[in-house]
Amino acid sequence: QVQLVESGGGVVQAGGSLRLSCALSVRTFSGYRMGWFRQAPGKEREFVVALEGSGGDTTYADSVKGRFTISNDNLKTTVYLQMHSLKPEDTAVYYCAADPCNFCTTTSPTDFKYWGQGTQVTVSS
Repeated sequence: QVQLVESGGGVVQAGGSLRLSCALSVRTFSGYRMGWFRQAPGKEREFVVALEGSGGDTTYADSVKGRFTISNDNLKTTVYLQMHSLKPEDTAVYYCAADPCNFCTTTSPTDFKYWGQGTQVTVSS
C-alpha cells in the first residue's frame, strides 16, 4: 500500500504563490505516474498536472500552463507543485495521486490507484 501525504495548502491573495508537497511512502516513485488533481465544491475532480516517474515527462492542464510547475526531489520520494499567479478559480482541494504504471500517459483520475488526503488551497480576490 502506497501512502501519500500532501502539505502546503493555505489562503493566498490573487496573484500570489504557493508550493504544495506530496511525500510518498515508497523508496522511489520511478515506475509510477504521479499526478496532481483538484476538486472545487460542487465540481468533479479535475486533472492539473502529471509526471512520468521514470522518464520525467510532464503533462499540464491548459488552465495551469505557464503558472504551475511540477517537480521532485533527487531521491524521487517527494513531488512538488509550485503555483504562481494564483486566481480565485484555482480555489479547490488539491490531491496528490500515484499509479504504478511505467511510461503511462493517462490524465484521468480513475486511472490513479493511490491518493493523498488532500490539502485546501483558497485564493481570495
